[in-house]
Amino acid sequence: MSTQIIAFANNKGGSGKSTSCSSVAAALAKQGKRVLCIDGDMQMNLTLSFFDEEQAFSFNRSEYNTYTLLVKDAPVTECIRKTPYENIDVLPSSALMSGVEYELFTKWQRESVLRNALDALRKEGTYDYILIDAPPMLGCLVLNILVCADWLIIPLEASPWGLFGLANMFDFVENVKKINPALRLLGVLVTKADTRKNYFKQTLESLGKLENVHVFEEVIRLDSAIEWAQDNSKPVVYFRPSSRASKSFEAVAGEIDRLIIENRK
Repeated sequence: MSTQIIAFANNKGGSGKSTSCSSVAAALAKQGKRVLCIDGDMQMNLTLSFFDEEQAFSFNRSEYNTYTLLVKDAPVTECIRKTPYENIDVLPSSALMSGVEYELFTKWQRESVLRNALDALRKEGTYDYILIDAPPMLGCLVLNILVCADWLIIPLEASPWGLFGLANMFDFVENVKKINPALRLLGVLVTKADTRKNYFKQTLESLGKLENVHVFEEVIRLDSAIEWAQDNSKPVVYFRPSSRASKSFEAVAGEIDRLIIENRK
C-alpha cells in the first residue's frame, strides 16, 4: 500500500484532534507501520505529545518546522525530527503559524503548497502513513491540509456543543473536493465520551442519522491517563499501555487500517 495521508480536522476547538492524531500514530507504529506526524497548529500540542517543552520550543525557534516548510520552502526532510519511539517521526510546528494564513494567501498556487512540499516524500514511500493535525478553523491552512490528504477523520467531542459546526465542516470538505476529488471522509471519531450521560447517547443518535458518514466503532471515553500522558509529553499508548484509552486508540488504528484497505479495493 502506498503512503496514505490522513488529516485530523474539526473547525470546533477542544474536539481531541491532537490527542487522537498522536495516539493513533503511536498505535499504528506499535503495529509496525511507519508514521510521520505533521503538526499544523500554532499551539504545538501534537509536537508536545512527543517532545518536552524545551525540545518543542527549540523546534519553534529553528529554521525547520511546519511554518518554514510552508512559507520559506524549507526542505521537508530537514524539518522532520526523530522521536524516542520506533516508527514515528514528527514534523514540528511553530508559534509563527499564527500568521500563516496571510503568508499562504500571497503564495502562488496557495491551496497546494503543502501537497507540493510533501510530494517527493510521498513518492519515496518512506512512510506508510502521514497523519496531519489541523488547527480548529476553516481557512487557507486547513484547505492546504485537506488538499494534500487522502482521508479525513473528524474527532468529535461527545458534549452538548460537540455537534456544533459539523455541517460547516461537511460543506468545507465538499468545496475542497473541487480541488482534491480524491479526498474521502474516513469517519467521525467520538471523543471525550462519558457513556453515562444522556448527551453521549444523543450524540450517537444524531450521528446515526447522517447519510454516508461512517462513525468509528470505538468510542474514546474520558480517561485520566490521557491527561497524565499529556503532562508527561508522551502519547497515552506509550505512557500507560494498559489504560482504557490506549486500548481504544489501538482499536481505532486497527479499524483505520482495515477501512483504508477495504475502500481502496
